[in-house]
Amino acid sequence: MLTAQTTTAPPTLTMGVVPVFSTAEIHNRAQPFAASLAKACGQPVQLALSRSAAEFEAQLKRGAFDIVFLNAHHMVVAHRAQGYLPLVREGKQPFKGVLVVRDDSPIRSVADLHGKRVAFPSPNALAASLYMRALLEREHKIWVKVQYAKTHSNSYRQVIVGEVDAASGANDTLDIEPRHIAERLRVIVETPQIAPDPLAAHPRVPTAVRHCIQQTLLKAPPNSPLQAQLDQALIPNPVTASYARDYQPLEDLALESYVVHEPLTERNPL
Repeated sequence: MLTAQTTTAPPTLTMGVVPVFSTAEIHNRAQPFAASLAKACGQPVQLALSRSAAEFEAQLKRGAFDIVFLNAHHMVVAHRAQGYLPLVREGKQPFKGVLVVRDDSPIRSVADLHGKRVAFPSPNALAASLYMRALLEREHKIWVKVQYAKTHSNSYRQVIVGEVDAASGANDTLDIEPRHIAERLRVIVETPQIAPDPLAAHPRVPTAVRHCIQQTLLKAPPNSPLQAQLDQALIPNPVTASYARDYQPLEDLALESYVVHEPLTERNPL
């Protein structure tokens, strides 16, 4: 008697992305990347986009994502809550928060910002929000009127149209702004350099799959579609990431008092 053989399809991996950009832009940047990982490792990858930073953080804490692009602060939170493991991070481009004003602004120093309106992206972005707010208060001894813009792009545009006096972001997101935007902005202060944002995996993802993802990205051929996707993901020069070396030192910054617990009703613009 012949018995039909059955094979079990590999489980689908859910990939999350910190909502630095709008939902539409994140989808355009991340979907080809997810498809490349699925093809390289023989594992289906489904993109799961969060509607807001608050929703993303809640999903992260309960381990909703198998693999995830997240910021360095979220890496610390995810490691503590679920044991997430960083796989790769950017290896060449330094990463830091930047505070910008409009190019024609009369503001010339950080001290000039005391009491002024400043746009930040999501409250718990490490470089652009947590670290920058701490730097302004602890080192420069100034206080500003905080306004959250939901994304880095929104922050930059709010200062250009005059809704705020300054805007906080990160050097990597400022670098990819269109020329007509970047030329109208002037950096007046930067945070110290910190570990770039990583791609991480939940410990339930099998070791072999984590290794495949990591090696696929580390060995991306120059000028390949995957390299272009890494450029889009702001990890153009991936290197192996280590929690102990790259992210555990962030715990010493003691930024917990700046963390904002947002309501889950907040949404990013589509």
